[in-house]
Amino acid sequence: MSEDGPGHHGKTEEIFETALFNCRFLVIVPVLGILGAAIVMFVKGSIEIVQGVRAFLPALLALRPNPQDDSGVLLSFIPAIDNYLFATILLIISMGLYELFISKIDPKSRTQHTRPDWLVVRNFDDLKSNIGEVVIMILIVNFFKLSFSINYDHPLHLLALGGGILLIAGALVVTHYVSGLRAHKRGM
Repeated sequence: MSEDGPGHHGKTEEIFETALFNCRFLVIVPVLGILGAAIVMFVKGSIEIVQGVRAFLPALLALRPNPQDDSGVLLSFIPAIDNYLFATILLIISMGLYELFISKIDPKSRTQHTRPDWLVVRNFDDLKSNIGEVVIMILIVNFFKLSFSINYDHPLHLLALGGGILLIAGALVVTHYVSGLRAHKRGM
């Protein structure tokens, strides 16, 4: 029999709580799946980079680059940046879930300078904030990509582009401000 005082559990309760606690290892499945997806996105981004370099090679070999080459090469690299940013989100999610549910990632071999502070995940709010910041960057890259495909036939088109740039700048300012507040809270 167990005592009824605080901190004392019956054998059945202890077995159940141990089993329940060990169920956290189920998170390994999504961690590995998301990590695999991140690797795929990094490889896909690298393929996009190679395609951009291949698109530029004829102009480079002829020593005659022109503005059309610039547009073609940029439009080849932008999807690569998009893929890398999405891969980064997946990596952050994978590492964050692992650290939240399983254990800190190799804390003995890690020093203060081996991982940036923004990648430290203490709770779900940290994880969501990190993901949100990278999502904003993906949206900015997509806006940049779309700005190449728009025909600027009318002055309102340029005004819309300027408004979009202004909104993006505002989003960056807000994100920077929120990140600063979060860093200040951690320092306290």
